[in-house]
Amino acid sequence: MEETKGIDNPAFLPSSPKLQHHSPEPPAEGEVSKLPSQPIPSEEQGASASAPPPPKQEQTQSPELEEGLCGWGNFTPSYLQRWNNPKGFLFHYCLLALTQDTCPQTRITNFCQRNITSSLSVYLYVFILGQMMLGVGGTPLYTLGTAFIDDSVPTHLSSLYIGIGYAMSVLGPAIGYVLGGQLLTIYIDANLDENIDITEDDPRWLGAWWMGFLISCFLGWSLIIPFSCFPKHLPGTALVRAGKVSQAHQDENISRFQDEEFGKTFKDFPASLLILLKNPAFMCLVLSTTTEALITTGFATFLPKYIENQFGKSSSYAATLGGIVLIPGAALGQILGGVIVSRFRMSCKEAMKFAALSSAASFLLTMTLIFMKCPNEAFAGVFQPYKGAESIGNITAPCNLRCYCSRSFYYPVCGRDSLQYFSPCIAGCTSSNTIDHQKVYYNCSCVGQKKRVLSTVEGDVIDAQAGKCESRCKNLPIFFAFFFATVMFTFMAGTPVTVAILRCVFDRQHSLALGVQFMLIRLLGTIPGPMIFGIAIDSSCVLWDLNDCGVRGACRIYDNFKMAYMLVGISIVCKIITISFNVFALLLYKPPSPDKNEPNQEGDQGINLESMSLKKIPEENISKTFQN
Repeated sequence: MEETKGIDNPAFLPSSPKLQHHSPEPPAEGEVSKLPSQPIPSEEQGASASAPPPPKQEQTQSPELEEGLCGWGNFTPSYLQRWNNPKGFLFHYCLLALTQDTCPQTRITNFCQRNITSSLSVYLYVFILGQMMLGVGGTPLYTLGTAFIDDSVPTHLSSLYIGIGYAMSVLGPAIGYVLGGQLLTIYIDANLDENIDITEDDPRWLGAWWMGFLISCFLGWSLIIPFSCFPKHLPGTALVRAGKVSQAHQDENISRFQDEEFGKTFKDFPASLLILLKNPAFMCLVLSTTTEALITTGFATFLPKYIENQFGKSSSYAATLGGIVLIPGAALGQILGGVIVSRFRMSCKEAMKFAALSSAASFLLTMTLIFMKCPNEAFAGVFQPYKGAESIGNITAPCNLRCYCSRSFYYPVCGRDSLQYFSPCIAGCTSSNTIDHQKVYYNCSCVGQKKRVLSTVEGDVIDAQAGKCESRCKNLPIFFAFFFATVMFTFMAGTPVTVAILRCVFDRQHSLALGVQFMLIRLLGTIPGPMIFGIAIDSSCVLWDLNDCGVRGACRIYDNFKMAYMLVGISIVCKIITISFNVFALLLYKPPSPDKNEPNQEGDQGINLESMSLKKIPEENISKTFQN
């Protein structure tokens, strides 16, 4: 007789696509006597209560294996017995487990394609080319244009004109902040006929940044025609030049500029450049502007991010606030610097002293910014442990471990326990709703039950709502007040430094001096500034965005304390270098001899005006003539 086999348990069938899961065939009649008493499932009958009872057993049934019917106590209706089998149990087990492992995000297949390059990556070079063209087109305005202004107005009015011009140059980027902040409220695909299901607070939101370039392009081209109509020299320039007294740094190169032919050909360019580089006062002043440019461009680039993370504001609102501070602060500083130098008719050396004092004031104000930082907001798993946990450093916890949440889906929510969570999935939320255009979540297993109840809808307590928790830091107004003063005194030193640069070099070197200055500002200031500030901000990151392939993306959470210390620390170091170079320029500068018979090196041809039959024209008369 062939040996019989026991009944297979469907729960232990191997999970394979080649095998079909089905109920095992009922055993033969001879096999029943060898098994404990139990219902025999069949596809036709199942295990209904009306099935005929099994034959009597030869062995006594153990109490632990006693079988029963589906129901509660004596309540065992017949329709429940159709589920009284392994399939029915497994089905209900899966539903229960599903309502417990349920989150907005599902498991994502770990399919990594590391070598795929976006088709849009080639447009990076278009942006680089565009920035190069902006630099080529914009630099002559601040070099040739500034020298043109200085040559066309009297000495004591030059600083005022330059200050106003520089104030407008600062006003442009500041307006860009405000305009950019408003454009960020418009979706990048500005299609009015298309409705999108995300709002500005959604991290996936992209603003219409490209509109600003179109507006700037239109305004820039519209000014080319009127700007190109100016002559090479304005009327009265010769009279203005005749009334100026040389304040150039005195060295052995004076004799070269007494030669009226020097500097008129390109072969004299190396010698003229070498004279500038060997001018210690000029070089110190230029290097002081590079360190200031490093700070200003660094903060101009990352001030919105600083405000956004320190004070818990949205990106567009932070950009708007940054522009509100920079517009009046920078413009007022430039104008005040020019007005003060003009009002007191400061000489080159006096302008250097004023620049050093303004830089010292901005240095002291910068140090106060370190006391206006904000504490880190309570973020679950980063700065604050999950409920029932004691450790931090991981956003994954037992309450969301079975949710298989993606680290690349950053959608912050604020729980009713006043903790901020990385996403609804990380918070363990199982259901959601929209109330008054606000996304709310229920049944969040990670959210604690203390502190506050957000709202109730049909008896359900709202555990979390979309968006970051409201910042508890109240330092934003006082930060703006001191930052405004810092910006004002920083830019107040800009006009005197420019005036001193123009005064400490020879007349025919004005354009070249400003060109060298802007070249060094770009190389040592505006280019490395955002890089250094960006590295400092990245070093304060405590939670990076990781995709399913483990590739690091953007930073999601920053340490506010470390960010403040890093940025303010860089600013303080640069301020110290700025003040040092201003002091060195003041000490190394050698003004011309006060002897009235000293030749005037500022004339067109380096001639001594006082040796001519015509006396030197007083500058007051020139000013009246110029004003008339």
